[in-house]
Amino acid sequence: MKKLLNRPDAYADEALAGLCAAHPDIYRQLGETGRVIARAGGMREGKVGIVSGGGSGHMPTFTGYVGEGLLDACSVGNVFAGPSVLDCMEAVKAANGGRGVLLLYGNYGGDKMNFNMAAEMLEMEGIPTKTVLVADDVGSAQRSEREKRRGVAGLIYPYKIAGAKAEQNDASLSDVAAIARKAVDATVSIGVALTPCTVPEAGKPTFSIDEGEMEIGMGIHGEPGIVRGPLKSADAVADDMLERLLADADIGAGERVSVLVNSLGATPLEELYILYARIEKRLKERDISIVMPRVGRYATSMEMAGASLSLCRLDSELEALLAAPAVCPFWSAV
Repeated sequence: MKKLLNRPDAYADEALAGLCAAHPDIYRQLGETGRVIARAGGMREGKVGIVSGGGSGHMPTFTGYVGEGLLDACSVGNVFAGPSVLDCMEAVKAANGGRGVLLLYGNYGGDKMNFNMAAEMLEMEGIPTKTVLVADDVGSAQRSEREKRRGVAGLIYPYKIAGAKAEQNDASLSDVAAIARKAVDATVSIGVALTPCTVPEAGKPTFSIDEGEMEIGMGIHGEPGIVRGPLKSADAVADDMLERLLADADIGAGERVSVLVNSLGATPLEELYILYARIEKRLKERDISIVMPRVGRYATSMEMAGASLSLCRLDSELEALLAAPAVCPFWSAV
């Protein structure tokens, strides 16, 4: 294992400290553990709050998306491990502006258990909550069982869209939850893994894959994918991922989508742009318009080599919210 760290058991804590030190105008650490990140300026009274959370190792997901027009607070656990119940509670309290808090996070068992427990206890303290689970990974379940799907890089779209809605003064908790569900339903993702990653405290790769192989549909924690085979060209990989998403979501001519090409950690921007060039060409051939494309590192898996593709089908409401202002180092509304 070769990593720039001090102690494996301090990896998550030191990364969060560095995040806040680099951007003190946006982030602050809260809680006894420091595992809660909230907006530096505090919560605006009368605003619906939005909280997310999950394991470390996916930067800038999850904590990086705390900011104006996005999340209000976020709790994180160790690498690839969910946040504690107490940290979930602390995050919700930090995001409580008196109008309730939306819990918006990926569809993973540990996260669900701890956030559900936190919500139950906070309800007794008079803080109402609603939960929306992000389940965009088409590689983890069939469309007919999409409630079983994992939440991967596509969760950025519900963050952004619900975050913009929550900034509106007349938005209720039910309004924000409804638009988050709409954004989740509009988003599909799939990834391709080329190499494994190494969790610092484990000190060994999370899975094995031969030098000349790739795996389509693998999860961001190394969960099994749907097809493993010889490494293909970038165009062939882009075509494979795009065809699966278009078929799953039944996206056709005349529609508008936002496209997110995401590095899983080690894959450089040049390779992402090679993928995007092919995707843009194929969508244009199908008369599908691209709105606000995004290419970069949005949801990683430590140093895993590979990429994911997300499509968010837009209507006028979702598109307007996607284009609304937002402030964090990892998202631009331009």
